[in-house]
Amino acid sequence: MKKLYNLSSYNYDLPAENIAQFPAVPRDTSKLLVWDVKENKISDKNIFRDIIKFLRPDDLLILNDTKVIPARLKAVRESGGQCEVFLLKNLTPDFLTWEALVKPARKIHKGDKIFVNDAVLYIIDEMDEGIRHVKFDFNSRDEFMKFLDSAGHVPLPPYIKNNDDMMEKYQTVFAKHEGSVAAPTASLHFTPELIDKIKSIGVKISYVTLHVGLGTFRPVKVQDIREHEIHTEHCEMLEETANLIRECKNKHGRVIASGTTAARTLESFCDDNGEIKSGILDTKLFIYPGYKFKVVDALITNFHLPESSLLMLVSSFAANKSGIFNDDENNEKILEKLIEIYKNCAENGWRFFSFGDAMFIE
Repeated sequence: MKKLYNLSSYNYDLPAENIAQFPAVPRDTSKLLVWDVKENKISDKNIFRDIIKFLRPDDLLILNDTKVIPARLKAVRESGGQCEVFLLKNLTPDFLTWEALVKPARKIHKGDKIFVNDAVLYIIDEMDEGIRHVKFDFNSRDEFMKFLDSAGHVPLPPYIKNNDDMMEKYQTVFAKHEGSVAAPTASLHFTPELIDKIKSIGVKISYVTLHVGLGTFRPVKVQDIREHEIHTEHCEMLEETANLIRECKNKHGRVIASGTTAARTLESFCDDNGEIKSGILDTKLFIYPGYKFKVVDALITNFHLPESSLLMLVSSFAANKSGIFNDDENNEKILEKLIEIYKNCAENGWRFFSFGDAMFIE
């Protein structure tokens, strides 16, 4: 198996002190590394609000407007034992049936009832890896959302140790459509003032929606990354956004994706001929080196976990920007450069993961 497809090639050492526990204050003062791949130039003396210097009037910035829900529920089984229900993906328009990760999975089975305060959850189906389908005993979506707001907990990643009063911090300033169990973290750097400044220089901004679920944060466990199967995630694109993308491409502007979730959404709504469509779909697109990007021209992203599918997407995108996307030798060189950048940033005190610093790859 070639190094490019070996999971261990996407590993790197990261001291615990480099894992950001809080966002920068203000949000747009996090560090920003700009990597011009084709010119092999790196600019690492920026803060995030400096991104405006690297944008152009004909650019189109695409943001993911999903909204994080308090998806972690502390529950009790009929036997009285404690358990946890982590909501992953809404399955019905009324928001009453969900795909969920349950713990301890060995004790929770189809037909069981689980209690969260006065609410009742029914286990209606049972899948592998601790996944269950659960149905809430409410009459409406509004009832369910009120319950979730009062009983749910912020679904912070396990590497963030402080769970107190974090929901607002773990939400983008433009979050709109409820349904995510993790934030589109590259967009946590934006402030309303920065968005206004970006618009003022002629850059257009539009939105897609991808509700982050298990597909985004599930670890890659197979040694050959090509065998990794990503879980589906719900995403939407309005015709207005599709038209803006077509217009941007016609003007030879750049479509800039803020985050890997926005990038996956854009690529999921494009066919093999490069035609953009709008609508609603469930995507399980797994992007790794060898993939040809058809929509995204520049990428804003954070520093991702070792051996994660997100790191593979970033490596793939950088290879595209080098001008050669389907050559294994070139892709390996790009991956090595990316890991080198990560190591250098770690050594120099950059902050990693959800609340960490950012990269702009062009």
